Amino acid sequence: MRRSLFGRAWPNVIAVVLIVFFVFPVYWMIATAFKQNNDIISKTPVFIPFDATFEHFTTAVDAPNFWTYVTNSVTVTVGAVLISLVVATLAAFAVARMRFRGRKAFVLVIMMAQMAPWEVMTIAVYMISRDNDMLNSLLPLTLFYMMMVLPFTIWTLRGFIAAVPKELEESAMVDGCTRTQAFAKVILPLLAPGLMSTSLFGFITAWNEFPLVLIVNKEQGKTLPLWLSSFKTAFGNDWGATMAASTMFAIPVLILFVFLQRKAVGGLTDGAVKG
Repeated sequence: MRRSLFGRAWPNVIAVVLIVFFVFPVYWMIATAFKQNNDIISKTPVFIPFDATFEHFTTAVDAPNFWTYVTNSVTVTVGAVLISLVVATLAAFAVARMRFRGRKAFVLVIMMAQMAPWEVMTIAVYMISRDNDMLNSLLPLTLFYMMMVLPFTIWTLRGFIAAVPKELEESAMVDGCTRTQAFAKVILPLLAPGLMSTSLFGFITAWNEFPLVLIVNKEQGKTLPLWLSSFKTAFGNDWGATMAASTMFAIPVLILFVFLQRKAVGGLTDGAVKG
């Protein structure tokens, strides 16, 4: 009996330990954002900020060019996600439904591009932006972020399209639809889970990107990840403002994940194994 109880209990114990392990840093970030400066630098850890303050949030929002950074981040992130969805949907349809020479090689290239570290492209992107007078512009960032998420988006949507029976398209075309209309009315609605999962992945990737924007853009073209690294004083880092800024920076991703989590998780698993 004891062994049976232990056998049922230990997975739950491990799960609780893992949850605490991963959630505690997030809690510490949020708690530190509300602490007084004395509590932040205290040698005795303060786990619960009873004397909470919003001073650090005010400092973060009042930082130079904050709203410019917000606008830039939203512009490049949303732009990259939308462009990648359009391009990837058409490419995934071609790979899943059409037979053409070089199809398998194209799929292999997609997989290789997904595994490649994008940091090696920063110098090339900088030189291209410089030679075409696009430094301090949001266009190179948007296109580069789109290229970062495009391979994953194509691969995931390919699985969803391959899982849709061809007979549904053929029935729609027999009823008078063109191939484009059959795609828009039959396949596209069934891609909702895949579109949501890839949108979430693309949003997180573009929202968090740091090295490229640091190299390519000047002050007015930078995004929020650069804002997170700006809270320094003559005495060192302003940890309260840094944690407050990090908390606000994470809110859009958390909100998006809460709304998309069910379909996003299903989309990632289904798109990975089908087709």
